[in-house]
Amino acid sequence: MMWRSCLRRALGGLGFMSNFMVSAILLAAGESKRMGKPKLLLPLGSSTILEQAIDNLLNSRVDKVIVVVGYQAQEMIKRIANRPVKIALNPAYHEGMGTSIVMGLNLVDDRSLAVMLVLADQPLIDSDTINRLIEAFLNHNKGIVIPAHKGRRGHPIIFSTSYKEELLRLKGDVGGRQIIREHPDDILEIEVNTQSINIDIDTKNNYRSSVN
Repeated sequence: MMWRSCLRRALGGLGFMSNFMVSAILLAAGESKRMGKPKLLLPLGSSTILEQAIDNLLNSRVDKVIVVVGYQAQEMIKRIANRPVKIALNPAYHEGMGTSIVMGLNLVDDRSLAVMLVLADQPLIDSDTINRLIEAFLNHNKGIVIPAHKGRRGHPIIFSTSYKEELLRLKGDVGGRQIIREHPDDILEIEVNTQSINIDIDTKNNYRSSVN
């Protein structure tokens, strides 16, 4: 993938980097079984968990944001209707995260150089952290970028669009883990100074800790 890095640097020097897009797929279709209620609609700050996760992406260097909804879809769509995002409806959300990734990929702009997979129940990951991952992808020759905090990997994860066909074959609830296992030499691990990459709001205790 050396050609990709050389091309980016050359065109970046000419002011053409905007031609290279990074799209984000925000996975927001799950049933919130552990929480016992639609967790993404719970209040967080002045909005909700879902809206905060979206705003973190909109305030970053991500070019396009795709939100995949399923469970409580209509309520979520109402909440985010005024935000500049694409919405993908996943009627098969109960079959696992893989189906949501596929639905989101169908809306990714053809100009995208990479896709960032983002979990909607991680609203504490700020725009600076997102930007650091994008910058790492744009300046290295690896096709997969994963954040880590004190040696523990987390989310969001960036995949070069060269992995699109593999991502489209995902099934079940494993996300991109299978692809990561199969391509260890194409991984760039970025150490970040925030544990937010490992904090999922899955339970009431998680939620109480996040809002306090």
